[in-house]
Amino acid sequence: MAIEKANEDINLDIEPNSEQQIELPGMEDNAMMLEDGSAIVNPLPDTSGKGAFNANLAEVIPDDELQSLSKGLVGDYEADKDARSSWLKTYSEGLDLLGFKYEDRSKPFAGATGVTHPLLAETVTQFQAQAYKELLPPEGPVRTQIVGEITPEIEEQSQRVKEFMNYQISYVMEEYDQELDQMLFHLPLAGSAFRKVYYDEVKGRAVSKFVPAEDVVIPYVSTDMESCERITHVVKMMGNELRKKQVSGMYKDIDISMQPPDPNKAKETYDKLEGAEKTINAEEIVLLEFHCDLDIVGFEDMANDQPTGIKLPYVVTIDEGSGKVLSVYRNYEEQDPLRKKISYFVHYKFLPGLGFYGFGLIHMLGGLSRTATSALRQLIDAGTLSNLPAGFKARGLRVRDDDQPLQPGEFRDVDAPGGAIRESLMLIPYKEPSQTLFALLGFVVEAGRRFASIADNKMGEGSQANPVGTTMAIMERGTKVMNAIHKRLHYGQKVEFKLLAKVLAQ
Repeated sequence: MAIEKANEDINLDIEPNSEQQIELPGMEDNAMMLEDGSAIVNPLPDTSGKGAFNANLAEVIPDDELQSLSKGLVGDYEADKDARSSWLKTYSEGLDLLGFKYEDRSKPFAGATGVTHPLLAETVTQFQAQAYKELLPPEGPVRTQIVGEITPEIEEQSQRVKEFMNYQISYVMEEYDQELDQMLFHLPLAGSAFRKVYYDEVKGRAVSKFVPAEDVVIPYVSTDMESCERITHVVKMMGNELRKKQVSGMYKDIDISMQPPDPNKAKETYDKLEGAEKTINAEEIVLLEFHCDLDIVGFEDMANDQPTGIKLPYVVTIDEGSGKVLSVYRNYEEQDPLRKKISYFVHYKFLPGLGFYGFGLIHMLGGLSRTATSALRQLIDAGTLSNLPAGFKARGLRVRDDDQPLQPGEFRDVDAPGGAIRESLMLIPYKEPSQTLFALLGFVVEAGRRFASIADNKMGEGSQANPVGTTMAIMERGTKVMNAIHKRLHYGQKVEFKLLAKVLAQ
């Protein structure tokens, strides 16, 4: 009888395939009855006018608001970029110490050697080879650890997680191997490198991309990625790739004109070392992707129906050339009451620096590498001048083809007044290459190798009677610096795998 009475009190006049809000006895007007008889209690307010939670808010924000937003963010980006200009200059100039391109020099004389000592290139190559094997072993890089009580079910779950993530990294995420290999070459040079972990809508899978340090711009006062109030990722893409993302709805469908991006010293140095030159018709678009906190009008943080003034995390993408806003996305979980920002970037450091960016071999070995290059060039130039000496000759001395250098085994006609050639010629007393300078070169190179821990342990030259413990202690002592760097890389990789696990779980 109670059920029948309740059915009579409920208004069942519902049209097919419709949802109507129905008043239930003894309840407030906060329930929505569905067609199948179920009800939604406390339904969320209609936000269709403001866009769905995961929608591109740039489609609903007025154009004047977008223009003001773009102007402010681009201005902040320019200030952040100027604040790190000295760092970028040091890094760009240090890339020349790799010696990948031979330098034609005309000073101190035409034909002077332009060789660069391979100290920096050797240390980078050695580190890259060791770290690549350390971070990407054949069985896969992911390891799992059980915290708390260990049961057979949890062990099986741990094994499944390990196998699944290793499968994703080794087979599904095709770019992971190459991106890691490239990152480990940039890391020891710049001191910092970044990985961006996200879900790619076009590829339809998780992606972990290497981002060079020069393409990640942060404010001067920032010390770490978590507390950083603004991260600017300089994204370079082709016009067709941008069009794909516009058609898929990821970016706002607006016209983007091809405009030359701002010059980047690091990119210019890369092209110089590779021997590449940018053509006039190069179809490259530069986007600025801001991960920042904003208080956008119409999307404010509310408490008791009043704006609190608290800035919320957003991801805003702006075309650098035109300043047009392509997308504005919320950067927090919909059900998160604290609205914590979602992390996408992982910061790998070679050595901890004095600020946000780490120190690399360019900073630590740049001076030694320049000294070694200078000493090597002086030794070679001294040998060149000693083997092909120059000097003075009397005006009356006439030599056939005197503008051509003498070839080995060649005898040339000479008209000498008085018949004495020796009295008409005087050679400049060039010295042989200095042994002191050669010893200095060896000292500088050895100091650089000791710092970078790349000197080979010549264990075969020691006594065979040495105990095993002594031998292991000597080997461990020679690898302390490298082990410390590997530990920092393992920490960064742990953070990366946590972000990747969240993406794969979605």
